[in-house]
Amino acid sequence: QVHLVESGGGLVQAGGSLRLSCAASGRTLSNYAIAWFRQAPGKEREFVAAITWDTGGTFYADSAKGRFTISRDNAKNTMYLQMASLKPEDTAVYYCGTGRPVSSFRRESEYDYWGQGTQVTVSS
Repeated sequence: QVHLVESGGGLVQAGGSLRLSCAASGRTLSNYAIAWFRQAPGKEREFVAAITWDTGGTFYADSAKGRFTISRDNAKNTMYLQMASLKPEDTAVYYCGTGRPVSSFRRESEYDYWGQGTQVTVSS
């Protein structure tokens, strides 16, 4: 059984940084695409970033480009989202996911396992 456990969320002031972690068990992350999505109150879950399993190519939402970096540590079977220059509009619950996207790395339905989410709150 696959389990993903996020950590690293919290309260930070605008302009600050956070690193989210997502530790996996039951699946070798290097064999799958990994992604981060987020969901703000009253909004749908949206794509943030993804990394492929074969080429290591990365994809970012426009809102994340230049500020967020997705990565993984294969030895620890853990994925990360380094976030910098945080803004109040980044406030959301952040979810990590893993899967083998067929049509789009930016589509939530392409990922088959998810973590429970970690809250990120950015104060102005």
